[in-house]
Amino acid sequence: MRIIILCTGDSSRSQMAEGYLKHFKPEFEVYSAGTAPATQVHPLAVKVMKEDGVDISGGRPQYVDEFISQPFDYVITVCDNAKEIRPVFTGEVKQMIHIGFEDPAEARGTEADVLPVYRSIRDEIKREFKKLIDRVE
Repeated sequence: MRIIILCTGDSSRSQMAEGYLKHFKPEFEVYSAGTAPATQVHPLAVKVMKEDGVDISGGRPQYVDEFISQPFDYVITVCDNAKEIRPVFTGEVKQMIHIGFEDPAEARGTEADVLPVYRSIRDEIKREFKKLIDRVE
């Protein structure tokens, strides 16, 4: 199964979703990409995923154009912006779906203020992608 998860910056939500899918199903080919990728995976995304036993520290935001011509079983958008400007894939795509989450990077305050937001979004992503895996098996 080949899956790509799209977001705008590919720095938090899509990276966390990719991390969970690889954790749940190591045999799947899972990628994440952004329509306007950031320069790095957000450090707080890395931190909260590590708290849950999933290491995404080796991830790097990638531009969706790198994947446009490739085939995928699922193209999944995790933010409304990526859903709205969803690129046209020239490779075969069996199913396109949207599972939206709020952007934890928009949270403001100290790290102590922002960490609970990242944890909450992490937990939502874990729950929704576990449901997805249960449906596609």
